[in-house]
Amino acid sequence: MTSAPLASRLRVPSGPLFFPVTAYGPDGSVDLETFRAHVRGGIEAGAAAVFACCGTGEFHALTPEEFQVCVAAAVEEAAGRVPVVAGTGYGTALAVRYARLAEEAGADGLLAMPPYLVVAAQEGLARHYTELAGATSLDVIVYQRDNAVLAPETVAALARAEGVIGFKDGLGDLDLMQRTVSAVRGQAPGDFLYFNGLPTAELTALAYRGIGVGLYSSAVFCFAPDIALAFHRALNAGTPEGDATANRLIDGFYRPFVELRALGRGYAVSLVKAGVRLGGLDVGPVRPPLHEPADDHVKRLAELVERGRELLGGEAARGAGEGV
Repeated sequence: MTSAPLASRLRVPSGPLFFPVTAYGPDGSVDLETFRAHVRGGIEAGAAAVFACCGTGEFHALTPEEFQVCVAAAVEEAAGRVPVVAGTGYGTALAVRYARLAEEAGADGLLAMPPYLVVAAQEGLARHYTELAGATSLDVIVYQRDNAVLAPETVAALARAEGVIGFKDGLGDLDLMQRTVSAVRGQAPGDFLYFNGLPTAELTALAYRGIGVGLYSSAVFCFAPDIALAFHRALNAGTPEGDATANRLIDGFYRPFVELRALGRGYAVSLVKAGVRLGGLDVGPVRPPLHEPADDHVKRLAELVERGRELLGGEAARGAGEGV
């Protein structure tokens, strides 16, 4: 666990927020050494934080025991250099259990994913996240997506709750997000973090930046850290030249990647994992119920990565790293 408060370390990140995949061996069990190499490579490539065992890391497919050893491995590899945030989810009781396992493993915070299956009212969602935040000493980021869509007033109430430091949006409704930012600003003065949590957040990063949401998760960083770093630098420069670079990458790489990702269910995870394997690190396949991408889709991904690097020329080559 790092000593500085999590919110202060995430507020102005030095690089992308890294959501590593979970590695599996030939027998289907967790391959901890390859996972360690993946996490270590990401940190060395410039990640500002590690979000372990979250959506891209197949949280849904991990046993509690596997979850804890992976979080602990990420903490050991980070060695205090960057914060480690662990996923948690399901119903409140299980979410609390995973939170406590993450705390024991040394994590710095939690990403609270949607409750399992049920579509709950706002009162129930507020209670769920409040109880989760009170169950450990770890700070919590609430993840809005799927069956957990929060009203602006609910987010404002959570922003006032002890231990809730941020809100990650995986819905993509900019009207709702703007109203949420406004509600929190008016009812919970102080620093509160917002994250663009769409599956390929770079595609909408300029739009989110326009409403004050500059933080975002980067799945692309898992398999093309050079491209993700170049985009992060361009976006955060806030200059016409930076925006031009960001738009060039959006048009030539990120938009085609999103269109490719849309060709298969679960590709937000399995296509990313295929990308890591293309880079030379055998992280194994995804676990069911996810499935592997078609061979021609993997080939198209490899071509897209090359195109992205061509768009950046030597800048991307200088940032490329192995083992991510």
